[in-house]
Amino acid sequence: MSFMSNAIVTATISLAFIAPASAQAPQAEKNVSMKMALMIIEGTLEQCAKDGYKVSITIVDKGGNVAASLRGDGTNPHTMDFSRLKAYTARTRGQTSLEFKNLTDKPESAYLKQIPNVVAVGGGVPIKAGNEVIGAVGVSGAPGGEKDEACANAGIAKVADNLK
Repeated sequence: MSFMSNAIVTATISLAFIAPASAQAPQAEKNVSMKMALMIIEGTLEQCAKDGYKVSITIVDKGGNVAASLRGDGTNPHTMDFSRLKAYTARTRGQTSLEFKNLTDKPESAYLKQIPNVVAVGGGVPIKAGNEVIGAVGVSGAPGGEKDEACANAGIAKVADNLK
């Protein structure tokens, strides 16, 4: 077979797998809505206030973009950015940022800390619709990542019925 014949066969096979553009529908995907983000923030704040913590909260959507954020009264300046990084880590990894910390504590997985904008500390929790990660919540300001994570889980619990 000549080069030209190979090129024609390859092009024909490639075109056979491409559906006509008119048959393509827009992608439909689940994502965090503004109302959901606000309800998660409210539930997170309620739990943290009950526990006596002043926190900042960030919700990221499926694409890892900030959907909503709130800097709590009396929080330190770094808590806004840190809550965003925790949320981004949970969204990117599809696991809590505490699970990511525990994973990267192992020498064979430490290289994962080189991913831009991820942090290996607790406080970020993925938001899942079934098994699909549709966003994440990050909390910063409680005395320890596991306490931040508990507040984040309380926020997600507020919308649990909508995530089934």
